Formats: sequence, structure tokens, C-alpha cells
Amino acid sequence: MKKTQRYFFGKESKLKSRKLIQQVFTEGKAFSVFPLKVVWLPHNPSQHLQVGVSVSSRFFKKAVDRNSIKRLIREAYRLNKNHLEASLIQHDKHLSFFIIYNAKEALDFAVINECCKKIINRLIKETNGAH
Repeated sequence: MKKTQRYFFGKESKLKSRKLIQQVFTEGKAFSVFPLKVVWLPHNPSQHLQVGVSVSSRFFKKAVDRNSIKRLIREAYRLNKNHLEASLIQHDKHLSFFIIYNAKEALDFAVINECCKKIINRLIKETNGAH
């Protein structure tokens, strides 16, 4: 009997600590996969993987628009994170990262989902190559 894969994105998976967010931005490494920018930092908390999402109010004045884009990013991440989580657990590593949306217009889910897949593959390579 095959175990079905579960796709959760609970409270413990969200990057909320101001101190840790500040640490990610000051000490972390960054890369971009347009329209997303990722700032990441390996660390040692109780949680293997934590993520935060941000959309600039400079390009999207209405909170409704920012929130809808954040929902798309979180959904794409939620559907694709299992590979990254498995890799981190296998290598006993911990990772916090922040996804920042950089485009001036809202893109559809298919584009964001593809970018998310690329980001996760890159993070797997980076974290396994580091240390």
C-alpha cells in the first residue's frame, strides 16, 4: 500500500519571528528566478523548513492585489515543497527563506508554479552543496 503525500502549509512552516526574518536578510544568500527573489539562510531551529512571502506595495497599491499574489505563491510553494523538505530531513539540515515577488504586474498561477519549482530545485542544490 502506497503512502499518499500530504500537502500542508501550517503555522509552524511560516517564517514569523522578526529576529529570524532580520537574520535571513542580513546574513542570508540571495538569488532570483523572475518574478521571484529568494533570500535564504541555513540555521538550526526546531523546524526543518520555514518560509515567508512578500509582495511590494510599490507596485501593488491595493492590499487585495498583494494578498492574492501571496496566496498564489504560497499555494505553489505548498504543492512543491515536499522534495525540499525530504532533502533537508535526509541531510539533517534546516532552512529559512523569504520569497519576494518582483514583477510589476500580476502573473498567472502557471508561471508562479514553474518559478517555485525552479526555486525549490535550486535550494536543494544549494543546501546539499553547502556545509
